[in-house]
Amino acid sequence: MDKLNVGRHISGQFNEDLERIINHVMHMGGLVEKQLAEALTSVCDADEALAKKVLSNDYLINNAEVSIDDECTRIIAKRQPAAGDLRLVMAIVKTITDLERIGDEAGKIANVTLESFSGKHKDLLSNLDNLGRHVLTFLQATLDAFTRMDFDAAVKVHKSDDKIDREYEALMRQLMTYMMEDPKRISACTNLLYMVKDLERAGDYVQNIAEDIYYAVSGEPLYNEGPDREWEAIKPLKNKK
Repeated sequence: MDKLNVGRHISGQFNEDLERIINHVMHMGGLVEKQLAEALTSVCDADEALAKKVLSNDYLINNAEVSIDDECTRIIAKRQPAAGDLRLVMAIVKTITDLERIGDEAGKIANVTLESFSGKHKDLLSNLDNLGRHVLTFLQATLDAFTRMDFDAAVKVHKSDDKIDREYEALMRQLMTYMMEDPKRISACTNLLYMVKDLERAGDYVQNIAEDIYYAVSGEPLYNEGPDREWEAIKPLKNKK
C-alpha cells in the first residue's frame, strides 16, 4: 500500500476524531454557561426551584468531562499525535477541567439560594448579577475562540480578566462598607462575599482556557510582564555558550 495514502488516511481519521471531541467540548461549554446563568438567576430571584435544578444537573457536566477525557486518552493512544496536534489534545484536557470547575462554582452559588438567602439589598444583588453576566460574556468569547483556535481572540479575551478583577475588588469594598455601616447586614453580606469570590474564581478558570488556546496554537505560554506591558509569549531561552 502507498505510504502516502496511509498517512492521509491516518491524518483524516485524526481530524475526524478531533472534530468530534471539539464538538463535545462545545456542548459541555453550553451546559456550563446555562448552569452559571441559572445559578445567578436563582439568587437574584430567590428561586429555590431553579437552584435545585442547577444542583441536580451538575452531574451532566461531570459526566461530560469524564467522557471527553476518555476520548482524549484514546486519541493519544491510537493516533499518537505530536507537536501541535498533541498540544491541541492537551489543551482540550485542560479546558474540560476548567469548565468542570466553573460548573462547581455555579453549584456553590445555587447553594446560597437554598441557605435561606433573603434576596434583599437589591443594589448589591444587581452588582453581583452584573459581575456574573460579565463572567458569562467572558466565557462565551473564550469558547468561541476555542472553536476557531483563534490566537488573537485568545489574547483579547485574556486581557478582559482585568475588568472582572476590578469589578470584583469594587464589589468587595462595597460589601465591606455595607457591613460596617450596619452589623445586622453581616449575615446576608457574608453569603454575597462567598458568591463574589465564586464568580471571580470562575473568571480565573475562563482565563486559564484562553491561555490553553494560546499555547495550543503558538507553542508558547502567556504571561504578564507588568502593568505597562502587553500580554506576551515567553521567549525560549537560548543556551549560553
